[in-house]
Amino acid sequence: MTTSTELAVNLLDAKSLVASVGTIGLLAIIFAETGLLIGFFLPGDSLLILAGVAASSAAAKAFGPGVQMPIAVLLIAAPLCAVAGAQLGHLIGAKVGKKLFDRPDSKIFKREYVVKAEEYFEKFGPAKAVVMARFIPIVRTFLNPVAGTLEMPARTFFVWNLVGGVIWTEVMLSIGYFFGDSMAPVIDKYLIPAMALIILLSISPILVEVVRERKKRKIAGAAGAGFAAEPEAETAGRHRRG
Repeated sequence: MTTSTELAVNLLDAKSLVASVGTIGLLAIIFAETGLLIGFFLPGDSLLILAGVAASSAAAKAFGPGVQMPIAVLLIAAPLCAVAGAQLGHLIGAKVGKKLFDRPDSKIFKREYVVKAEEYFEKFGPAKAVVMARFIPIVRTFLNPVAGTLEMPARTFFVWNLVGGVIWTEVMLSIGYFFGDSMAPVIDKYLIPAMALIILLSISPILVEVVRERKKRKIAGAAGAGFAAEPEAETAGRHRRG
């Protein structure tokens, strides 16, 4: 007899989701995570990788019999859902973003998420922010409405949203599809460390930018101190000559 526990779907467990919701459900989750603010907790990265595994020859080995997803459908529909979701997020931000983000914290919604997304957007510029945010959980969800709130033009947002959405979904799906056979036996044990590594690699350009900015500030600070010291030396010299 099947227990209610076996029927339950753990929304935070990507493997459980892939095995339970099917292709349509997976695409709906991708849309929700990128377009609806309540979807920020959904495991988008690992979900796409496991969807790729479920579309590969290792599907039965990883998930058991009966789980097989069509890779052609995923490669076409996943980026469409990711892009459409983000466009909805941008529209929400443009229409009601200021009122929405002024709300106090709740159990799910935290204003700090919005603040981080806004800082990220302003720090790295619109194009880079929209593309790179795809690979960063939580920021991926909140940056879209932040872009709308900050009045990033819808056409400009769409161009970079399309670039980021396609790269994100196709890369993640391809990792699962082409490495499914080697991943299947160790998914439960190594999925989380693997996702941490992928996220680290994804944000490495951000870390590089941060290091560069710190170096520029140090150089500018040293130059400023030098300029300040020179007038003092000149003044002291004039006093001695007098």
